[in-house]
Amino acid sequence: MDLGITGKWALVCAASKGLGKGCAQALASEGVNVVITARGNDALQATASELRAAYPSVQVVAVAGDITTAEGRAAALSACPQVDILVNNAGGPPPGDFRDWNRDAWIKALDANMLTPIELIKSVIDGMAGRGFGRIVNITSAAVKAPIDILGLSNGARSGLTGFVAGLARQTRVASHNVTLNNLLPGPFDTDRLRGTMIGAAQKSGQPLEAVMDARRKLNPTLRFGNAEEFGAMCAFLCSVHAGYVTGQNVLMDGGAYPGTF
Repeated sequence: MDLGITGKWALVCAASKGLGKGCAQALASEGVNVVITARGNDALQATASELRAAYPSVQVVAVAGDITTAEGRAAALSACPQVDILVNNAGGPPPGDFRDWNRDAWIKALDANMLTPIELIKSVIDGMAGRGFGRIVNITSAAVKAPIDILGLSNGARSGLTGFVAGLARQTRVASHNVTLNNLLPGPFDTDRLRGTMIGAAQKSGQPLEAVMDARRKLNPTLRFGNAEEFGAMCAFLCSVHAGYVTGQNVLMDGGAYPGTF
């Protein structure tokens, strides 16, 4: 299927590894020029080199910086001739007990997982509407659908973004101009973040890491973790010309772990 987005420009956040990298790869494979951002310059440059080698016909621009700051956002946006596609992504806040979180912890979570995506959306959405094409995909979490008790910071911040997007996506001056906003909700994917969580669980339990990971896999109906490539493919479809009638939606990718009908 030709996704119809060859030659478009995409800004993909936190794209040096994991799910963000999967989205950047999928978009580049469709002929989309990409600006990729991340805080770690070494990993970011390695990913940029990999994308350039794999997809020589597209432009790949790497901008190292903290997207949660005004300076980081300005640098990323200025590197993109125009933002036709925006993929918002940021690492989730740490787990814990809400009794231990002070105001600073909440503000940090909100900055990364709610306010930064909103600031980026605000920067690009009117230009998208003026050109008659725009795709915004926010990578959130399956915890938006089924909250996880120890992830209160993430539950709160990401749910706030979800509510905001639901209202904005349905504004006529957005939707009628072929601009869509959707959220991708990953469950357990084979990423550094998941592995880090599993390492912590292994150390706490005294079990080997692979035993802990295998037990976690068996909790999923698919008996496996998701991979960044399939996540990126879903992101690319939501960014395609074929998804113009899909907006304001929360697309859950969790291997069927969520037990509900709706």
